[in-house]
Amino acid sequence: MQFKFTFAISLLALSISAVAQLPDQPIARPKITGISHLAVYTSDPAATDKYYLEVIGAAKLPDPENPKGVKYAINATQYIEVLPLPEGSGINRLDHIAFNTVDAEGMRRYLGSKSWKTADKVENGADGSRWFAVKDTEGYKVVFVQPPAEPKPVDAPNVVGRHIIHVGMLVHSRSAEDTFYRDLLGFKPYWFGGMQDDKIDWVSQQVPNGHDWVEYMLTSGPSGTGIPATMTQQNLGVLDHVSIGENSVPAEFKALTDANRLTGKHDALPKIGKDGKYQLNLYDPDGIRVELMNFHATEKPCCSPFTADDPAE
Repeated sequence: MQFKFTFAISLLALSISAVAQLPDQPIARPKITGISHLAVYTSDPAATDKYYLEVIGAAKLPDPENPKGVKYAINATQYIEVLPLPEGSGINRLDHIAFNTVDAEGMRRYLGSKSWKTADKVENGADGSRWFAVKDTEGYKVVFVQPPAEPKPVDAPNVVGRHIIHVGMLVHSRSAEDTFYRDLLGFKPYWFGGMQDDKIDWVSQQVPNGHDWVEYMLTSGPSGTGIPATMTQQNLGVLDHVSIGENSVPAEFKALTDANRLTGKHDALPKIGKDGKYQLNLYDPDGIRVELMNFHATEKPCCSPFTADDPAE
């Protein structure tokens, strides 16, 4: 009897040891569902406040990530974050881009399992959100946000649109950025095009679990990273931008015009872009572009077809 008991214990110990020596199971990537926000700098807080409140019609709220910033909310989980301009920023007005995920800690662990440098911990936002930041291949700060379990509705009756459909930034290398957004995070192609049919200037990569996208604004300047020395603040603001979806840009343009809300720099009229969608470009006081864009194309796009579903309100 003693022999049988000892033998059973030995088998159990061997089994436990074998399980303990099995390689770790791969960590699954949590869902990335859409754009969270674009974070920009301001050199004139009063003018910027007036712009986002009166022209864009966003709701002004406390910044959940940075007590020195301001959150201009478009809806319960999407916003523009405005931060004080740091010393030495030069012409740069972009702090970071951000995506919503269902599990911030799971995303942090997933990236770490892929040997991507990430934060040591997830931060708790003042609004109940959870977030952390990493750098993408070109050195841009990218934040992953897990929204609050029960996001509070936003009171913004005059907002120009209720869905941020994409963010964009200056990119030197499409292939380098693809190693982060496509290979690591699972983003999928949506559309690409250029000012000329035979040249690619813009590449749209859609989030893996939604229909929002990030847009590479490809520069023809020097390769590498950083802002080309010859670039102006105005041109950089065109590249670093946020886009708000519309059912009809012409109708929104008319409403803004009739209400005398189109102050500051903006396009004279809506136009149809190379992707076949109506758009209207507005610019904040520091030159960051806010693009109003139709959810759906009204003309056939040039350069490439759409390869994923459009976003919707």
